[in-house]
Parts: sequence; C-alpha cells; structure tokens
Amino acid sequence: MFPEIVCPIEGQPLSQTAGKLVCARGHAWSVDAGIPRMIADRHNYADAFGLQWNTFRKTQLDSYCGSDISLRRARRCIGAAAWAFLHSGAREVLEAGCGAGRFTEVLLATGASVTSVDLSSAVEANQDNFAQSDRHRIVQADLLNLPFAPGQFDVVFCLGVIQHTPSPERTMAALYDQVRPGGWLIIDHYTHSLSRYTKTLPLVRQVLRRLPPEQAMKWTARLVDVFFPLHRAARHSRVGHALVSRVSPVLTYFHCHRLPEELHRQWALLDTHDALTDRYKHKRTRKQIHQTLERLGGVAIASEYAGNGVEARCRKPPRGGWPARASAG
Repeated sequence: MFPEIVCPIEGQPLSQTAGKLVCARGHAWSVDAGIPRMIADRHNYADAFGLQWNTFRKTQLDSYCGSDISLRRARRCIGAAAWAFLHSGAREVLEAGCGAGRFTEVLLATGASVTSVDLSSAVEANQDNFAQSDRHRIVQADLLNLPFAPGQFDVVFCLGVIQHTPSPERTMAALYDQVRPGGWLIIDHYTHSLSRYTKTLPLVRQVLRRLPPEQAMKWTARLVDVFFPLHRAARHSRVGHALVSRVSPVLTYFHCHRLPEELHRQWALLDTHDALTDRYKHKRTRKQIHQTLERLGGVAIASEYAGNGVEARCRKPPRGGWPARASAG
C-alpha cells in the first residue's frame, strides 16, 4: 500500500466525494484524469516545465532513446549503498519532481513502489508514459507542501528540481522530512561555474523567462533552428565546440551522448527551453549542500561535483540509533 495522501494544509485524512478529496475541515482537492491535484492553483511558476514535458514527453526516456543515459545518472547519484538498499525489499519511493518520467522508468525497474510528484502539468505526460498501477501513483503537488505524513518513504529521489524551487534549503528540509528513519535522500543541484557566466544563455534567459510559456517555446525553436547547425558542424572539434558554445544559447550534447541526429535536436529543444524559461535558477556549492544535509540530521553524507553541479545523498538515522554492528553507509 502506498503512503496515505493527506490534506497538505491540515495534514488531515481525506475522504473522496464527487470526484474530490475532502478533509474534515473542508479543504477540497480535485482528482482529474485519475491524478489527485493537491495544489490550490493549476497555474504557477512551473508552467513552462509543464509545457516542455508534455511537448517532449518521451525525449529523455532511455527506452525511447535506446540508451542508458538516465540510468547511469540515477545510479551515480544514488550510490552503491543506497542502490543496494533500493533493491533489498519492497521499498516505497517518493520521486519529487517527476517530469515526464525519465527517472520514473529507472525507479520502477528496481521493483519499488513509486509515488511520482510534480507541481506542473508534467504529471499528465508521466501518466501517459507510465500508467498508474499497484506500484506507480502520480500526484500533482508542491514539494514545499507535500500531501503525506512525515517519514513515509524509504527513498526520496529528487534530481534536476531543487534549484528551480523558491528556496532550495526549504525544499531539502521538506524532502528530508519525508524520509523514513533508516532511509535515503538523493538530490542534485546546480553549482557555480565560470562557463555559466561566459555564455550568452544568461542574457537570453532574462528575456525569455518573462514570456508566456507558449511564446517562449516558439523563440526556443527559432534559436535552435539558427544555432543547432553550428553545433553540429563543430561537433568533432573541441575548440570549435567551445567557441560555438560561448556564442550560442542553445544546449547540445554531441560531445557526450551518442544519439541519432533527430534525438540530438529534440534534446536541444527540450533542454534549451528548460534553461531559458525557468523562474528560479539557484546555485549552491558542494560545501553548502553538505552543510544543509548535516543541519537536517543526515548521516552517511556524500556530496561531490558531478553531472549538472553537485550530486548528494544522505541517510536518516533510524529511531533509537543504529544496531551495534550495522553500518549507516
């Protein structure tokens, strides 16, 4: 059984009435297309993300790409000990910020029961890719107001999300709160880098992030039309790639992923839109992430520069402490 959904305002149990979930104090939440919508306003700062994941709902799935790009990233972030823990029983996983499901696919393949949550309409793309079942549940909810009682999940997994929330530290605290004693929190976060400040992308972002999502998507497509051929032409030259990347606001992966050209273009459209339209783009150092996890009470903390910035994980101590011969790592 999945952890119970409760009222995100009162923390009270919910009863279902006329297609709505209602708490004893009268707060009501709709259920549309089989997905509980535990947010007060469907339109929010994540609207651009919802549009991109519904537009490119299969682009980053390993099964669609014929690759293991998402699997390798997930395994690296999870680490050996947490990966073994994830496979060691019927684990309950909270996937925080699920998007269209690139990591949902990976998590479901472990045999775990997965609750996939997103603030945006990406939940609909996720359901299209991975239908709800006795091992997969989808909920539209805010990570800062999750509709679950604390300590219900063995693993809380959140990649590519925290930097886009209003307060990374509050988000990390909210996610850690959901971890069952003895369980794991897996996260990543953008960090500072010289390359981020020597490209045109931050300047273009100041314009596009202020546009309505549909209009910003059209401008992203135009930018890709102009710059993608330049990236493709420079793909075999390290110097050429570096020069084009300084001028172009378009993100491409010719240098690190082996994909058919059409998939390279889809990834460029998706990730360029993602990078140019996000409301929040926070950055933290490895030390800052590590210290936040320490303040929350995490143990077996691992944090390193990798992937999109900082990749980190920690474990929540069990009630009463670890058995004499048990390892926290």
